[in-house]
Amino acid sequence: MSRSDNATHVDTLLQRWRDEEARVRQHMQPEPGLARLDQLAGLDGLAQMQAMLDGELPPPPIALTLDFLLIEVAKGKAVFQGKPQFRHYNPLGTVHGGWFATLLDSALGCAVHTTLEPGSGYTTLEFKVNLVRALTDKVPLVRAIGEVTHRGRQVATSEARLVGHDGKLYAHASTTCLIFDQLQG
Repeated sequence: MSRSDNATHVDTLLQRWRDEEARVRQHMQPEPGLARLDQLAGLDGLAQMQAMLDGELPPPPIALTLDFLLIEVAKGKAVFQGKPQFRHYNPLGTVHGGWFATLLDSALGCAVHTTLEPGSGYTTLEFKVNLVRALTDKVPLVRAIGEVTHRGRQVATSEARLVGHDGKLYAHASTTCLIFDQLQG
């Protein structure tokens, strides 16, 4: 692929990411919140995540706070998109590692969430992040792509990558989650 062909491909992908975000935002509920138990009753984890994408359930407050949103879900997979901004900077002049970690944690956990049966929940037991490249607000968008690597009866693991539209890897992470029956109350 020539340099100009590659630049065209990168620009096309960035525009596709922006268009996908606009479509998701069209369907999103305008205010963040938490789903009520009656809204979740009988839904498996994938259906819950899809309901959020379809605007039937509110996005979580953290997404508004840190400027990211759920873009795509499938069984064992969750994709979040974020826009690095100056307000996410650390004192060294780059995006704070906590912003990386939050996007990756969301992708990791929600990938596991898509595998849950109705009435089940999960919690993170362990979370590991590797930051491999600095990130600034010159990067227009990044995606955290999480995929389940193992799903047992009580334990699930997943891995995620934080990438730019140009294919650059900024960080990768892994998690171990505990699966449990939720108490209804």
